Amino acid sequence: LAYWRDALAAAPDQLELPTDRPRPAVLSHRGGKLPVEIDGLLHRDLLDLARTTGTTLFMVLQAALATLLTRLGAGTDILLGTPVAGRPDEVLDDLVGFFVNTLVLRTDTGGDPTFRELLARVREADLAAYAHQDVPFDRVVEELNPERSLSRHPLFQIMLALQTGTNAAFDVPGLTAEPVPAGSAGAKFDLTVVLDERRDTDGSGDSASGITGYLEYAADLFDRDTAETLVARFARVLSAVAADPAVRIGAVDVLGADERRRVVVAWNETVAGFPDDRTVHELISAVDPARVALVFGAERVSYGELDARANHLAHQLIAVGVAPGATVGVLLERGVDLVVAVLAVLKAGGAYTVLDPGFPVERLAAVARQAGVSLVVGDAGLAVLPNVEYVPVGRGRSAAGPGSRAMPGDVACVMFTSGSTGVPKGVVASHRSVVGTL
Repeated sequence: LAYWRDALAAAPDQLELPTDRPRPAVLSHRGGKLPVEIDGLLHRDLLDLARTTGTTLFMVLQAALATLLTRLGAGTDILLGTPVAGRPDEVLDDLVGFFVNTLVLRTDTGGDPTFRELLARVREADLAAYAHQDVPFDRVVEELNPERSLSRHPLFQIMLALQTGTNAAFDVPGLTAEPVPAGSAGAKFDLTVVLDERRDTDGSGDSASGITGYLEYAADLFDRDTAETLVARFARVLSAVAADPAVRIGAVDVLGADERRRVVVAWNETVAGFPDDRTVHELISAVDPARVALVFGAERVSYGELDARANHLAHQLIAVGVAPGATVGVLLERGVDLVVAVLAVLKAGGAYTVLDPGFPVERLAAVARQAGVSLVVGDAGLAVLPNVEYVPVGRGRSAAGPGSRAMPGDVACVMFTSGSTGVPKGVVASHRSVVGTL
């Protein structure tokens, strides 16, 4: 018990795998089953890997499954359940009875080890677990007392089992016998991988003829298509690590050719047409003037009213010297006037840079200096900047548009970020790029 308390200390309550549906409050234990096939050639390669690393075939399979789970987002602390025969003492060999127990095997995949290094970790942890297998699983759960939930199995949610020798002959005089797979009443765990190693009677590695088995999955969590993908990815990981045990587990490719094409090519085919021959303010002016454009608290502003207010201010800005290509600061609290000011600067042919009144005056002054701002729309009471003229947001002059004063390729805004050094750096965006983004 002391061993298990230490070995499973601070273990996660559950593995966070990407599922097709959220985990229900109570599992129904409905499940599905899919075949798993590993051919004789890969089987022999896996046995060779086990021999050269001083491990067993089961340890290789366990390390490969842990690698896959980590690559799928389950983290680096992987807990798997596995059944053991419960017959560690030779005196039990001839005793009829069912002594099977369940062990929790913990695998640390942290630090992006090579697969060979991961195998060494698995070997050490597994041998220690086998040496302490006599404690019944129920007793371990009782001792550790993890948080109980009807939505998951305690301590582990994924089971891995490897059976050997099940293809042995069963000869009884006067009888013809053959194995018949038992049906499953459902899914006991989120995922259960049961594998059966086929060997010829001499038991040599050269006689390995493949591994068969099945993946049982909880239908509450996974669709059949997802389970099929898991089976394919497991086989892909086994092939990769058998071919190159020195590969780091973070470099093992779990995607098939079709999956890679879908992720890299299909999902990145995002080209979409947009009006790249129009400016931002032209598109806003073209919207139905009766539609609501802005909502701020109880205030509602239509597109028509927004356009008219921006036109008023745009004429004011042109009158004080704003020409195409100029950069104008906008120093206002969040609200309708902020949007009116930005739109007015664009209509006047200029580019805007937002000056956040919540920032220190020193930073705002540095931004204004870098952007070449000599005119600010806003209230000097929010921040007094040197060598800057202020224009308040107000009504006046004409509500008609000032005409086309900007082209799609002209600068629409200059955005400032802190940059890697903490010094504000400007990023220029044209009307065309803003329209494309929006």
